[in-house]
Amino acid sequence: MEPSKKDWKLFMVKLPNWQEMYMEKLIKEYIAFLNGDLPASSKFWELEKRIKQDKKKPGVILERSRRDMLLNIIRLLDDGVIIMDDLMEFSDELLDNVKSLWEKMNYEV
Repeated sequence: MEPSKKDWKLFMVKLPNWQEMYMEKLIKEYIAFLNGDLPASSKFWELEKRIKQDKKKPGVILERSRRDMLLNIIRLLDDGVIIMDDLMEFSDELLDNVKSLWEKMNYEV
């Protein structure tokens, strides 16, 4: 299912904000980790490993394709970047498709 033009435009407006909020959350987690009691070298290498993993997540980087928008929304939901309430401005058709795919992937809505 290819999303409507209206849904695509809304997605393109909302995505940068969702990603910014997600990265802010990651930074807070990094700060809490760095304020821990581990030796500096352990913190450094663990943080480097974590950033390497996190920078591949859809909350940080996402290839924007109208064709893949539905799957990208599922990925954002799966990674906790967004919740279903974040999608309330989208069309009922898109919401139904997201819920259907989400359920097919054995997730609860």
